[in-house]
Amino acid sequence: MLELALDPSTWAILCTVALAAGFIDAIAGGGGMLTVPALLTAGLPPHIALGTNKLASSFGSLTASITYFKKNLFQPKFWLKSVIATAIGSLIGTLVVDKLSIDFLNKLLPFIIILVALYSLFGKLSPEQKTKLPEITLGLKIKQVIQGSLLGFFDGLAGPGTGTFWTASNSLLYKMNLLLNCGLARSMNFVSNFISLIAFVALGHVNFLLGATMGAFLMLGAWIGAHSAIKFGSKIIRPIFNTVVIVLAGKLAYEAFI
Repeated sequence: MLELALDPSTWAILCTVALAAGFIDAIAGGGGMLTVPALLTAGLPPHIALGTNKLASSFGSLTASITYFKKNLFQPKFWLKSVIATAIGSLIGTLVVDKLSIDFLNKLLPFIIILVALYSLFGKLSPEQKTKLPEITLGLKIKQVIQGSLLGFFDGLAGPGTGTFWTASNSLLYKMNLLLNCGLARSMNFVSNFISLIAFVALGHVNFLLGATMGAFLMLGAWIGAHSAIKFGSKIIRPIFNTVVIVLAGKLAYEAFI
């Protein structure tokens, strides 16, 4: 186990950040843009920060996905190809993170996020009202495999805003309402988090005590966020999602170019 000496006030700040991140992540994704910088600021080396964040975020994404599953807003059998593709993509992404130059990717991300922000602000984010899954076709299966592979790989590289990408791409690819969209996004986020976590553990890049402590607060935040999304629907999901993508775009642009 990796040890890290932190004073009580730093622990308290990290747990507070985790609570907020869990709430945001359960609704719109993007909680990692809070927790990863907080861990780096606390003095963790980059790879330890990423691995520890994967442990903490796995608690939160599991809580959110279970909540959506219990409300019948995520059906694992229907999305099985997405699950498998996401798991494989996440594993590959985590294993190559030390070998791949991501400077170009870091500069490209702000533009992608800005497009997501524009789409969420001016487009129709899952306008379908009925709680029904898309029709099963060959095209649907192909979409599941491609989407899962790409976003799983991206999350394995510790890319920011993976959950946000899931929400936006679900809206483009599938005709289903916003709650089903969130159920899929949060569940797939857990898959990629967990598979990536296993790889980080094998590589020795996880502080278990800190990750578990933050994970407990992420679970609480995720539980509150998921129930809020289910209760209030688009009234809370849309404004939080729009806020997240705008802030994320600004953050990534600043880090990449300034």
